[in-house]
Amino acid sequence: MTQEIIFRTIHCTNDLPYGGIGKPLNTFPVAASHITRAFGDFKALDDVSVTINAGEFFSLLGPSGCGKTTLLRIIAGFDYPDSGSLTFDGKDILDLPPEKRHVNTIFQTYALFPHLSVYDNIAFALKLKKRSKEEIDEKVWRFVRMVQLEDHVFKKPSQLSGGQKQRVAIARALINEPNVLLLDEPLSALDAKLRQNLLVELDKIHDQVGITFIYVTHDQSEALSVSDHIAVMNKGKVLQIGTPYEIYEAPATEFVAKFIGETNYYPATVVSFESYKDEYLVKALVPELGGEVLVTDFEPQEPGKEVAYTVRPEKVHIATELHTKADRLINSYSGVVEEPVYSGFQSKYFVKLDNGSTVKVLKQHENYMDDGPDIEWKDHVYVSWSAEDGFLIKEMGQ
Repeated sequence: MTQEIIFRTIHCTNDLPYGGIGKPLNTFPVAASHITRAFGDFKALDDVSVTINAGEFFSLLGPSGCGKTTLLRIIAGFDYPDSGSLTFDGKDILDLPPEKRHVNTIFQTYALFPHLSVYDNIAFALKLKKRSKEEIDEKVWRFVRMVQLEDHVFKKPSQLSGGQKQRVAIARALINEPNVLLLDEPLSALDAKLRQNLLVELDKIHDQVGITFIYVTHDQSEALSVSDHIAVMNKGKVLQIGTPYEIYEAPATEFVAKFIGETNYYPATVVSFESYKDEYLVKALVPELGGEVLVTDFEPQEPGKEVAYTVRPEKVHIATELHTKADRLINSYSGVVEEPVYSGFQSKYFVKLDNGSTVKVLKQHENYMDDGPDIEWKDHVYVSWSAEDGFLIKEMGQ
């Protein structure tokens, strides 16, 4: 199933519940340096280093067992690394207990008190601190309005939906005014549509409060949708850190290319290169495509170097007629539609090329179609893409 990926627009707000105006005051950068953590023979974290800027939405993304939750637990103070350092605002905090770190964690299980109302769940930490009734009431209602639970404030958790429970957990965490909010797969228990809606609300809340969010997820579409930066992890290592655009358009390793979205991925060998505009035009031999392809790169590539060639399926053009415009930068092939997959807003085509290899193509449906897509099963087609739309991956086997 193809997942829709929405890239977020980063913006700030002056309406910060914490009292800040402009740049958030109640936050700081987080830096983990050379963190290692092993459980017996299993190395959960292997020399991991990440720096998270103050006030950003930062995601730790990877499959189950990659180490992302272990890193989150170390940041929270629930676990301790075997080696490495952890600093908040430049100060080492590894010796501080969880309650002294000004960090709150939201879990996927919500962890609400079942016998308390929404109001009392949110107010719980303030009551422990013996704040005045007036202060508690003012702050609880402020965060109740933020998470849009005004009509449910006196209900018990058993009377709420999954999405409403997660909103209570978010409000309860934020009312403590933490410097950093940790979110451990907070939406994984929800159905897909509710998860997408709540993800948008979570992004809005982040923009309102302005504090640092560190978000753990295995869902690449979630991370791409809301993050300022993403650390892609696998087998205890951080493979790439970048913006959603950088991670998607320029994957640094084989794993990142295959894990983020869909792609056509082929082993390749650099044949030659030449200067092209402000870049280099590289010829690469791709046996699965039956010969050489053209691809642009920002740096020269050594002839004979073993690399991988990748092109995203939405960048591949498909048509029943040959594109006749002369353009030396177009890679073009002919083949037959082996399998069309219609999904409403787009169709995915698996095209078997004349040499027997397969190319995946995503075609957006921009206009009303009374009789369905114009390209169907067993149609003879031409697929093509620009040299500027492919990408060379130099880090193999990671």
